Amino acid sequence: MHLGFHKVSPDHKLLAYSTDDKGSERHTLRFKNLETGQLLHDVIDSVASRAEWANDNRTFFYAVRDEAWRPYRLYRHVLGTDAREDVLIFQEDDDAYWLEIYKTKSKSYIMIELGSEETSEVRYLSADKPEGKLRLIHPRQQGMKYRIRHHDKNFYILTNENAKNFKLMATLASKPSRKNWKEVIPHSSTVKLDDFELFKDHLVVYQREGGLKKIRIRNLSTKQEHVVDFPEPAYSIYQEWNPDFNSDVVRFEYESMVTPTTTYDYNMNTRERLLKKRREVLGGYNPDNYVTERIFAEADDGVMVPISLVRKKGLAKDGRNPTLLYGYGAYGASSDADFSSNLLSLLERNIVIAIAHVRGGGEMGRYWYDDGKLLKKKNTLDDFIACAEHLIQEGYTSSDRLGIEGVSAGGLLIGAVVNMRPDLFKFVIAGVPFVDVMNTMLDETIPLTVIEYEEWGNPNEKEYYDYMMTYSPYDNVSARAYPDMLVTAGLNDTRVQYWEPAKWTARLRALKTDENRLILKTDMGAGHGGASGRYGRLKRIAFEYAFALDMLGIKD
Repeated sequence: MHLGFHKVSPDHKLLAYSTDDKGSERHTLRFKNLETGQLLHDVIDSVASRAEWANDNRTFFYAVRDEAWRPYRLYRHVLGTDAREDVLIFQEDDDAYWLEIYKTKSKSYIMIELGSEETSEVRYLSADKPEGKLRLIHPRQQGMKYRIRHHDKNFYILTNENAKNFKLMATLASKPSRKNWKEVIPHSSTVKLDDFELFKDHLVVYQREGGLKKIRIRNLSTKQEHVVDFPEPAYSIYQEWNPDFNSDVVRFEYESMVTPTTTYDYNMNTRERLLKKRREVLGGYNPDNYVTERIFAEADDGVMVPISLVRKKGLAKDGRNPTLLYGYGAYGASSDADFSSNLLSLLERNIVIAIAHVRGGGEMGRYWYDDGKLLKKKNTLDDFIACAEHLIQEGYTSSDRLGIEGVSAGGLLIGAVVNMRPDLFKFVIAGVPFVDVMNTMLDETIPLTVIEYEEWGNPNEKEYYDYMMTYSPYDNVSARAYPDMLVTAGLNDTRVQYWEPAKWTARLRALKTDENRLILKTDMGAGHGGASGRYGRLKRIAFEYAFALDMLGIKD
């Protein structure tokens, strides 16, 4: 079971929540009276994980998916009425766009964001007038993305228009058209603005500089600003839920590969940081027993690729340490240096854990992303190989002690590099891997295909077809020796259908010339996220770790 969204009504008397018990990411929406504990009769099936209350405590907006898994319709439901009579507010007919819905922190507006990989458009509605008409802020403009927040009389806009790493603009909410936007924070080629939020007296910007997350805080009255400092060489911060518009305190989470998830309240006036909670790690965990580092590997074209790693303190760099290298490198998503207590099982066995921050991800900004997508996708693969070679050259490990792991689009990365350099790795873990690239991207009926033309390219165009064929994992399997491999799949997976890893495994079995192990493990009751529930997830991780330890010859 997966809990999708849970939204409390403005008067705190009702709860709207959605659940998925198949892993298909199509949820059932229900409503609960929080005063009596009773469920209402309103039940709506097959909703997407996007929804919001109007301010009248009886009107609820929700989205549904089409057959290609894309959220594309927005409905208005009034409690106590038949869901079959719900009013269709908006329908997005372009297969490349999906629909998001959220309410501004000021509680004044409900925002409808329509977006593709490269372009977005925002419409809005007064939260006090749920039967009102949606208004358009700026029509979609190819290659331009923008996001809206509300403050007092103004809309603030984060946009990449003529600003690859984004800039921040503002305009009167009564005059939201593009011609009225004024610059608040200019574009920078070295600092990417990831997101922002507004308080009554402060603007908080979440940004990236040099591959690391930072928080910039500006006093809206004095215009003075500062950046919150963090001590470790590799770390991650996460925007927490900050619902109080009038607060002078911003809450965020901090963690690194040795520091457990820590929640801080940060006073934006006094700059005092109050530790609210640090996740407990059982078993007498001591972070001083481990070392986290951030090093760089040089790719073939001279680009320096960051690697975050953690290892047991005192571990000699003699080239014999077993190592697990993780990679993703797609969609501009960042694989930041997070904490995982599960990894202690490996670290205590003297295994080095490393993350390759390859191009195609967003760690170094939008330029980093653009340099690893479409007709530059092979930079992602070359970067990962360079990171593996660098770990070997620097004495962290050797090719017969090096394992690699990637999930989903990271599975594409893993599948491609193992075709390119099977000699470089001892074992491979490919989780729900997107490996049958060509057949999937040529079939427009498969979920996400059309949406992802802007990520991988449209193979109906010869230039993209020819390029994608050079790295597609399934299409480049050949008669050669491959490392030991564990491949996983989920029968209900709507993002990477189960037949992709199954076909890839079958082709590997038919062509590979070695006697190494090749295991396909399909979860018959799960989707893209794997087994449901706390113990199901831990059993999956334990299985993968058991495979890794077995391949490394570690018996205890």
